[in-house]
Amino acid sequence: MRYHIWTIGCQMNVADSQRVAAGLERLGYTPAGRVAEADVVVLNTCVVRQQPEDKAVGRLNQLRAFKRRHPDRILALMGCMVGVKDTSALQARFPWVDLFLPPSDPTGLWAMLAERELLDEAQTLIADAQARRLALSRTDTVLPPSEEGAAVSAYVPIVLGCSHACTYCIIPYRRGPERSRPLEAIVAEAAQLASQGVKEITLLGQIVDRYGYDLPEFAGASEMPLVALLRRVHEIEGLERLRFLTSHPNWMKTPLLHAVADLPKVCEHIEAPIQAGDDDVLARMRRGYTVADYRQLVARIREIIPGVSIATDVIVGFPGETAAQFQHTYELLEDLQLDKAHIARYSSRPQTIATRRFEDDVPEEEKERRRRALDDLQSRIVGALNARYAGQTVEILVEGRKKHRWFGRTRTDRLVFFEAGGDWLGRLARIKITWAGPWSLVGEPEAAATCGEDVSDE
Repeated sequence: MRYHIWTIGCQMNVADSQRVAAGLERLGYTPAGRVAEADVVVLNTCVVRQQPEDKAVGRLNQLRAFKRRHPDRILALMGCMVGVKDTSALQARFPWVDLFLPPSDPTGLWAMLAERELLDEAQTLIADAQARRLALSRTDTVLPPSEEGAAVSAYVPIVLGCSHACTYCIIPYRRGPERSRPLEAIVAEAAQLASQGVKEITLLGQIVDRYGYDLPEFAGASEMPLVALLRRVHEIEGLERLRFLTSHPNWMKTPLLHAVADLPKVCEHIEAPIQAGDDDVLARMRRGYTVADYRQLVARIREIIPGVSIATDVIVGFPGETAAQFQHTYELLEDLQLDKAHIARYSSRPQTIATRRFEDDVPEEEKERRRRALDDLQSRIVGALNARYAGQTVEILVEGRKKHRWFGRTRTDRLVFFEAGGDWLGRLARIKITWAGPWSLVGEPEAAATCGEDVSDE
């Protein structure tokens, strides 16, 4: 028995797919590289913008012939395309799909497999999934191996859903309201992952900084809940690195920044989306801060965390965004010189406030022009930032191999490739940089590179 999982979208989707794969492997399934070889096919989807939704629809239409030829095989649709509410419209649109699974909840898949003579173990998975859905306390994660061997890094969701309701965002409508998982459940899951050989864990949330504020266990606590969680996960033996994302500028409090600076395993990399560099646009987005607030946050991050890298997200072409307002965004990125910027064109999304209240009045060709302008700018910025690494030695955690080259990331999330014989998977390696480009670095291992050495990448 074999399975194939197709995933598109954010890190939360990747985490959900990892857990579906883990459950299928508990049932005796093995991964298949091609849909045609699989007995169970899962499409884990994203609809945060039109483009990933279109890709998911295209993939579903391609699989219609697959289901016609193999009606006994299972085809499941999962993720934000399904959402947490009524699926009758999807069922009518894609009648060849067997299952429609909400984000982070594969219970329906386990129930179907339980009916197909995998009763005992599948019933256990149903109980686990129900516990995760009701108490958010599942701790039985077992990651499937990578192509090279044991998994080196893993995502651990700590906050599911979102209640912030930015006017452009569909996530609250598809993943439901914000719910934090209990601290002990997260620590137990992280410890289990570390016992399997995972070296790096990334804690996930739509607004990760809001972790724990909805939990009774943190009522009246003097310490920020995410800081308390970071301290506990930091103590886990065998874990080398710890990250968290994605943050919201309003919730990235100073104690969290000090925790990043003080805890050696927490990487010096911050994800803080700005979304727009104009106050009027930010107000229409309901982001809750101004450009001046964001500038102050960036200054505070850089002051508290030496050598930090900062990544941001930007949406261009939001309804009503003028050429002058876009120029403000351009000038902000040019001035701040951030280490990474994810640029996206605005997509009207059903149910969102922006779609209901604003006209999508920026032409698509103008959105694309603005996106390219920011991409070109950011390429120049990151190219200049990365150029300083030429001739320097950095530490990376080796995550895998592409063709003949190993690759890994620095603590500040820079991608590094190198060639070397032997098995480097999971090692902390010192790499001397021989070439620096805007999106990656290339180097060669130091002769004395050793596993577990604590060396900064700055």
